Amino acid sequence: MPLKKILIVEDVEFNVELLVQLLEDDYALEIAVDGQQALHLAEEIIPDLILMDISLPIMDGYEATRRIKANPKLSHIPIFGLSAHAMSGDAQKALDAGCDHYFTKPLDEDLLFDKLDELFG
Repeated sequence: MPLKKILIVEDVEFNVELLVQLLEDDYALEIAVDGQQALHLAEEIIPDLILMDISLPIMDGYEATRRIKANPKLSHIPIFGLSAHAMSGDAQKALDAGCDHYFTKPLDEDLLFDKLDELFG
């Protein structure tokens, strides 16, 4: 069975490296460094999951998420928002944009793996 594809959308190299280390053994990973690149890659590879940083150059994660969810070819893809912002309205703003789940950074690895197990069984 082929590996599930995860598109990581993150512009901070340290965070990319952390996610790659956590996920590379079990998933096929693609990396985008801004929201615009995320849209193009999502259309090209049709990932099984998108891990979307919210604070991105060129196009932020909110807008990229809205555009992905508005595309009938991509709208089924779950998107997990990732952000260092932990203010009370931030999670709701990400969910309103179309994220299916929201994680604050630093990432709780156990929580991420629980959600991945829930999603992919």
